[in-house]
Amino acid sequence: MPTSGVRIHITGVVQGVGFRPFVYGLAQRLELTGWVRNTSAGVDIEADGSPEALRRFAAALESEIPPLARVDAIEVSDRPPDGFVAFEIVHSAPIAGAFQPISPDVSICDDCWGELFDPADRRYRYPFINCTNCGPRFTIIQDIPYDRPLTTMAPFTMCPACAAEYQDPLDRRFHAQPVACPECGPHVWLEIGERGTGSGDLIWPEGEEALSAARRMLAEGKIVAVKGLGGFHLACDATNAEAVSELRRRKLRVDKPFAVMVPDVDAAAQHCLLVESERLLLNSRQRPIVILYRQPDSTIVAEVAPGQDSLGIMLPYTPLHYLLLEPAPGFP
Repeated sequence: MPTSGVRIHITGVVQGVGFRPFVYGLAQRLELTGWVRNTSAGVDIEADGSPEALRRFAAALESEIPPLARVDAIEVSDRPPDGFVAFEIVHSAPIAGAFQPISPDVSICDDCWGELFDPADRRYRYPFINCTNCGPRFTIIQDIPYDRPLTTMAPFTMCPACAAEYQDPLDRRFHAQPVACPECGPHVWLEIGERGTGSGDLIWPEGEEALSAARRMLAEGKIVAVKGLGGFHLACDATNAEAVSELRRRKLRVDKPFAVMVPDVDAAAQHCLLVESERLLLNSRQRPIVILYRQPDSTIVAEVAPGQDSLGIMLPYTPLHYLLLEPAPGFP
């Protein structure tokens, strides 16, 4: 069958969500040649192949997209075949004045969660584990197109193992811009300082000791500021009336309810009445705060939501949250 060619331009949330490796795999499956690249205006593709394969290719670019992608528009135009010998992912191209939406930050995916708690995985208990299906996006970008040199991850040089994943089009970490590991990425630490000084007078060692200390402090009724995606949030033990009251006093928050983070849906059911739609909402990748009716025997103190018969419940959305919600050493 004679070879034809197409030029395709796609706009939408198509950067930082595994779209180019999806295009690459699709082209391989349909035996197409050509290239795909990011630009400041979206994704550009040129492909050669049989007319039927190109038709199926264009249709799949809308119907089989990665879970975090969103196609707003796709423009397909015919062009003479270029004689490409393979299909490639080529370097991004900046376009002055162009605009490109970027995916919001996304909660940890099931694959990364599994690696986080797998002692055999090299990212075991790494608080910043991520891939193209999860992790920070909008909060780390500095300019478009969405490539690592234009994010806050630029100062972190990838180790050989991370670089190999980043450069493999068939790996789920291909061009995952925040990709990192304990060898080459950011680390976690705990600072303890005098209130109001704005600086810590003691920095705990990084890693597990800092995590253990933070969990212990929360169990002892202290308040911890946790650096999450996009800023800090304040945390305390929601079953400790004194700790919650102290947080209210410091925040000057008279009676507005606090949100409560619990480890999983089963923990949420211990404190609140749940129907299936609420379970699904809690577990969705957006990890929203869901307003639920309180169980009569919940141990969450009334000071969390004064005068209310409901609670705002949410699940962890970063690997750091999951690690902090583990039991504290020396506490039940």
